Amino acid sequence: MESTESKILELIRQGESLSLEFKSDRKCLSDRDLVATVVSLANSEGGDLLIGVEDDGTVTGLHANHLDVSGIPSLIANKTNPAVSVSVERCNIQQNSVARITVPKSRQLVSTSEGLLVRRRLKLDGKPEVVPFYPHEFIQRQSSMGIVDPSAMVLETIEVSRLDLLQRQRIRNAVKKYGGEQSLLMLADEELDGALGLCRDVNGIRRPTIAGLLLLGTEELLRENLPAYEVAFQVLRGTEVRVNEFYRKPLLETFEEVELQFRPWVVEEELEVGLFRVPIPNYDRRAFREAFVNALVHRDFSRLGAVHVRLDNSGLNISNPGGFIEGVSLDNLLVAPPLSRNPLLADIIKRIGLAERTGRGIDRIYEGMLRYGRPAPDYSMSNSYSVSVFMANVAADRDFLKMVVEQHDRLGDPLVEPLIVLTRLRDERRLTISDIAPALQKSESQTRIILERLLEAGMVEAHGSGRGRSYTLSARVYQQRGRKAAYVWQAGFDAIQQEQMILKYIATHGGIKREEAMALCRLNKDQAYRLLKKLATTGSIRFEGKGKGGKYVLSP
Repeated sequence: MESTESKILELIRQGESLSLEFKSDRKCLSDRDLVATVVSLANSEGGDLLIGVEDDGTVTGLHANHLDVSGIPSLIANKTNPAVSVSVERCNIQQNSVARITVPKSRQLVSTSEGLLVRRRLKLDGKPEVVPFYPHEFIQRQSSMGIVDPSAMVLETIEVSRLDLLQRQRIRNAVKKYGGEQSLLMLADEELDGALGLCRDVNGIRRPTIAGLLLLGTEELLRENLPAYEVAFQVLRGTEVRVNEFYRKPLLETFEEVELQFRPWVVEEELEVGLFRVPIPNYDRRAFREAFVNALVHRDFSRLGAVHVRLDNSGLNISNPGGFIEGVSLDNLLVAPPLSRNPLLADIIKRIGLAERTGRGIDRIYEGMLRYGRPAPDYSMSNSYSVSVFMANVAADRDFLKMVVEQHDRLGDPLVEPLIVLTRLRDERRLTISDIAPALQKSESQTRIILERLLEAGMVEAHGSGRGRSYTLSARVYQQRGRKAAYVWQAGFDAIQQEQMILKYIATHGGIKREEAMALCRLNKDQAYRLLKKLATTGSIRFEGKGKGGKYVLSP
């Protein structure tokens, strides 16, 4: 088990970050500075505070007043509001004592008992700093953690009579067009407002919510009350700007106008599959719609900045202000439960039919890229301030698409999981369960179930057993793609071929170790051992040397 000393040394090697702070104790760190640092960590991502370490990582040790660390947790609990519960451990490093204080991320705003409210952020050079936590930032943090719903806040200064009545008809038209809840069509205006949460009663007077303003407000009201709300649509061809439009219209109207702007840039080819003609667009319309709606609905309305839709030679990029909500990250996008920074607004858009009603619109975005044999959508440019998705404009893999269309029923539902597996195997040819699991963002046991389903469907083949078991596309898939030779090379070699490869390798290089046999024949440790043992038993080879220095050579 890793020792406390080795853990702290590893932290020191990492250097200061958003979740790691070093504090010198040569002049005896004051209680005030200690508590303020703990508060800044709790109000950010949580993390570790190392006392007795300089900013450059030099270990200078604890002051005599802090050698007894047992009282630190109670000190911090008494001087924070609400109380922060930390854990503390001390160890000797380089003949000096260091205290490690582990601070949990707080789901509430935390201040010192003196009222100091601070948080951590990264400077342009990547180093952390402590800054004040301003009141306008409170709602950002609470909404990102799912504690409050900004879109459900009531605007008590706006009268319902100032809203745009025509936007309610736009909502009804959207319900018809996108297959939303048909019961909404039967409601009168006031009933529709109540059913969707567009307006609420405040002291007997109907007032719009933020979501209601976004859907029913005029441009003037939106500018006055939601100055951060803006959508930009841009088309660039090289350095030439073809389109550069900005919108502050009600949300549904903005969506429709941006979709109209996007439509001329979608170019379709066709693929014949049996008796059917399958369209091949350069951009999948459903994937665009889901990504754009996600950006509109999940953006942070307390942060200035527009939702950007940009088309250029390389592809389509859609971004929105506000990072991923608490619990969602690049590592769990495909499996995280549906969460929104603006739950009421998200619910309204789903009920209208504009977004995936299961809350799994991300699957549709992935499917819209992968089914055409294109790269998966790229969210890697997202950070704590914005979410960005890029969909590459590359040629479709027509053979791959034909296979998906022909084998659609065999692939099962949800389609995105088999598509991810088949795409990875197409690109990397031979993979193990541990190779595939991260791409699916699932455990190895869950990944095995998906692979077994593809095995039964005849889409993939398995090679070997145990943890070394690997997978390739099946002979049928390679045949459908016109790449029979690639299958023979990729699927590996039978036992006789493997034996001949071993013997030829030894003849060329004078000997072979088990690790070399594993790499040569693409076998796991046990398979390589059995193959070499078999050749030794038949007298073809013999083991020479001892232990790790030994190797198999040809028998005389």
